[in-house]
Order: sequence, then C-alpha cells, then structure tokens
Amino acid sequence: MIANYHTHTWRCMHAFGDEREYVEQAIRGGLKILGFSDHTPVPYKDGYVSNVKMTPDQLEDYVDTVLSLRDEYRKDIEIHLGLEVEYYPGYIDAMLEMMKPYPIEYFLLGQHFLGDEIGEPYCGERTYSSDSLLRYCRQTKEAMKTGLFTYFAHPDVIFYIGDKNIYARNMRDLCETAKELSVPLEINLLGIETNRNYPNPLFWKIAGEVGNDVVIGSDAHFPENVVNEDALRAADRIIKENGLHLLKTVDLINPLERR
Repeated sequence: MIANYHTHTWRCMHAFGDEREYVEQAIRGGLKILGFSDHTPVPYKDGYVSNVKMTPDQLEDYVDTVLSLRDEYRKDIEIHLGLEVEYYPGYIDAMLEMMKPYPIEYFLLGQHFLGDEIGEPYCGERTYSSDSLLRYCRQTKEAMKTGLFTYFAHPDVIFYIGDKNIYARNMRDLCETAKELSVPLEINLLGIETNRNYPNPLFWKIAGEVGNDVVIGSDAHFPENVVNEDALRAADRIIKENGLHLLKTVDLINPLERR
C-alpha cells in the first residue's frame, strides 16, 4: 500500500486525533500519498444539522489545515485535499456551489444514507427491505453517472439481509455500471478492522466476475487506522481470492471542473 485517499478528521464528530498525527503515521507506514477526505458539509435547509459530517462553517478551516500540512510535509509525502461526499440529489448543486472558492481536488462517493438523509435510516443498519437495496443501487448509479467521483468508497455498505438472489442481481448491475464508467470500487479497511458487514464476500465475488478495478482505502478515523497491516493482509486475500484488479494509485477527478 503506497496511497490512501480515505482519511477523516475530528470535524466529522466521529473521528479523533490531530491531522498531523495522521500524516506522521502515514509516513511511518511507508505511504507515498495521503488524501484527506472528511465527510463533506451539506447546506441543509430548515436548520437541520447532521451528527456525522463537518458543518459548512468548518470547511475553510479544514481546507487551510490540509493545505498547510501539504506544504509543511511536501518533502516527505504527497498530500491531497478531498471530501467524502453523499450524493444527495436535492443538495448536490448547492454543495458544489459552496465549494467553488476552495481548491478541492477530489470527491469520494460514500453513500451512508438514502434520499437526502433527513428521515432516512443509516445504510449500515440491518434491513430486509429490497426497496432500500434498490434505492441504494439506483442512487449510487446516478451518482457515478455524474462523473464527479474519483472512486466509490465502501460500495457494499448497504446491510441487506434479505434474498441473496435479489442482492446479487442488483449489486451485479451496480458493479457493471461502475466498470462501464471506469469508477474504481474501494475495499474498506475500517470495515475489516471493526468487523462490520463490509467487505461483503458476495459483493467482491461479483466484482471479480464483472472485472472491476479496486482500490484499498483506510477510512481512517484514528491515526493508527491509516496503515493497518492485519487489515491489509485481509484485503489482499479478498483481492487474490476473487481475481480483482488492484489500483495502487488513482487519477484524481476534480469535481469542480465537471460542473
């Protein structure tokens, strides 16, 4: 592992540690590239505040902090400024407008909620609802078709425990859309470390059959998450067992140049 583009900061309210600690851990772990991609702020209406994202008034400080570290550590590691973005159809244009003044380099697609989040369950909650699975696949396929996203983080986050045939059919369609659009799929190390419902073995079997490109993402919420050798070995097994094509680095897509 020489690059990790999936790194959070304390601003999302569920990550911990100073940004400098993440950078120094990445250097100790042998990374050549570190991308910060904290949960993007959303200009919600009616005073709604998400408890899993930075707020709009924190965006400038986030940008300034990452850019300062990029300059300070430029001889030691390549640092990039990104965001993990929920594709919310009702807010995506306002989000992009809010980000125009800032030199954001890339978006990761990380769909934790359906619709526009408000009143919707977390995708990582167990569900037998095939409708939720269908909505997840429909919404993320629409997101990928915008061309805004460098890659799709934890695409198997949806915790559907219903009919496996329904899951396989819809996830195959999602994987085929990603392949057609050249959107890499992320094997998420945090999911491995914390024994979540992802990585999902059936999903990665399908991705191997479809021939998707994959990338490994730390999804670091603590400095020690940036490089985890045990989780890396588990990810390597997933790659080898399913014949997946691993990208060690990715070409960053600047979302602000796409709109």
